[in-house]
Amino acid sequence: MRVYLPDEGAHRGPSPVLFLFDGQNIFHDDPSYSGGWHLHEAVRDLAGRGLEAPVLVGIDHGGAERLTELSPFPGDGSEGKLDDFLGWLTSEIVPAVQERFPVRRDPASTAIGGASMGGLAALYAHFRRPDVFGAALCMSPSLWFAERKIFEVLVSRAAPASSRLYVDAGAQEDGGSVLRDAARLVEHLRQQGYGEDNLLFCPDEDGAHCEDAWRRRAPAALQFLFTEAEREQQGGAGAPEGAQQAA
Repeated sequence: MRVYLPDEGAHRGPSPVLFLFDGQNIFHDDPSYSGGWHLHEAVRDLAGRGLEAPVLVGIDHGGAERLTELSPFPGDGSEGKLDDFLGWLTSEIVPAVQERFPVRRDPASTAIGGASMGGLAALYAHFRRPDVFGAALCMSPSLWFAERKIFEVLVSRAAPASSRLYVDAGAQEDGGSVLRDAARLVEHLRQQGYGEDNLLFCPDEDGAHCEDAWRRRAPAALQFLFTEAEREQQGGAGAPEGAQQAA
């Protein structure tokens, strides 16, 4: 586990919390094979401006076991044990974080996130355990995995009572297929009743499938999931600057 707390002076009470897959990539460059997200810097910036900022909890992947850990379904070389991972996460790690750190415990203030397979895992986790994770950050989600079975799962599930989603993808990823899948996902969610207040879609025309692109888009994601959520609860606010919402 890798935990980062925002400046205590920026809050009047407990903070929201964001659990993230692939913890090696979330903070510094050294643990990541292709550079970190520097997400703590984005949190520090929000807190420094007196805005709502989350506690970050990075969950390291298991190296060679990563694909099996993060896949909801068997296939493509994976045993599909995400449900087991989520059982451990929700029964042991989430309660431990809530006990040791000043975080809120309601689903609306508890988010889960990741990129690529981590983005798919975060989306699945939100719909599988909305009683714990009321929001999700899904960057370049691998919706193609296991013949796009995630779409079958989503069709069978209603929107959770507490649900706030950030979705993005780059046009340079796999010939544009990742972006097309993300747009299909967003269209499905719109049909389920999601609107501008609880779903932000950020297509990135220059985005590739890499940490650099996810690092660049992360500040807007945090603003939508946490800062803008707080403002809306207090009386309403628009999307973060620089972000494009789906029509």
